[in-house]
Amino acid sequence: MRLDGDTIEDVSYEGQGCSISQASASVLNELLVGKELAEARRIQETFLELMQSKGKAEPDDAMEEVLEDAIAFAGVSKYPARVKCALLSWMAWKDATAQALGETAGGKTA
Repeated sequence: MRLDGDTIEDVSYEGQGCSISQASASVLNELLVGKELAEARRIQETFLELMQSKGKAEPDDAMEEVLEDAIAFAGVSKYPARVKCALLSWMAWKDATAQALGETAGGKTA
């Protein structure tokens, strides 16, 4: 991840995985590049909420506005084994952001 101040300038990844993990990583890139960190974190939290819904969350207009194309992953949330695939790149991005900002697990700077 490359930052320009508080704006995400680029997110890149290298990996192999199933089609869900690859598609999710691609959507993450589309959604987060060019966004301020606070907005990107809100997108990530909304995606996590969708994935943890176990298929019970009915995406509303507000969620669709935040997630854009990522809303297509709503069906994945019904399959716990596939949720991990969809979340892999999002959790890696969250960790990379914390490292880039020098945050510890408690959210404070080191």
